[in-house]
Amino acid sequence: MSAIALYARASAGFEDRLGHALDVLRTAAQQHAGRIVQATSLGAEDMVITDLIARHQLPIALGTLETGMLHAQTSALIPRIEERYGLQVEVYRPVAESVLHFVKTNGDRAMYQSIELRKACCGIRKLEPLARMLAKRDAWVTGLRREQSNNRGVVSFSETDDQGRAKINPLADWSWNDVWHYIASNDVPYNPLHDEFMPSIGCAPCTRAIAVGEDFRAGRWWWEDEKAKECGLHVHEEKPAVSMIGVKA
Repeated sequence: MSAIALYARASAGFEDRLGHALDVLRTAAQQHAGRIVQATSLGAEDMVITDLIARHQLPIALGTLETGMLHAQTSALIPRIEERYGLQVEVYRPVAESVLHFVKTNGDRAMYQSIELRKACCGIRKLEPLARMLAKRDAWVTGLRREQSNNRGVVSFSETDDQGRAKINPLADWSWNDVWHYIASNDVPYNPLHDEFMPSIGCAPCTRAIAVGEDFRAGRWWWEDEKAKECGLHVHEEKPAVSMIGVKA
């Protein structure tokens, strides 16, 4: 059964939440003209935001992290976005030498060995490329929602990241049903892995399908303690890795 069939349904107050999300995006685009980017993970929430940006012709750049470990279905969304909306997606990849050194030193399954190695892998493949994406920006847009996890339960519509940039979360108060109702209503392209019970999709080795009754992000880093389940992109204590050798998250 498709994710749309499972989840898409209107709920009370949806139009108000949609209007507010658009207002948040418009305000951010005006306040940070030419220096704002949507950091899209290509997940369902981010596809909604991309559609809003394109549909309302908002001057917000699109950027994504191609970690080198994404599912083929995820990477395939990049050209689909460009073809559908006529907008370029900036693609940021990890430094090849850093990846080669890490894999040579720790193996290609290091993420399963310890939280420290998994976070080091995230540092190389995600945090350092994100730092490059944001280097000349003073604001970025994410698809964070309060419903996604306990760690994200207090997400605000606008906050300040560790570098003093504005971090905009226009869907903070949206439900999973809201997300899919919008996708269904506007024929938004989405990752077909969502149809295979993967609500939260990251790198292939770190993502699995969830079972009925499991939490939204149970399929991410499922072998770790719940409190560790962030890559560092949205955790204030984490710092982007900058060294090519011996990178730490």
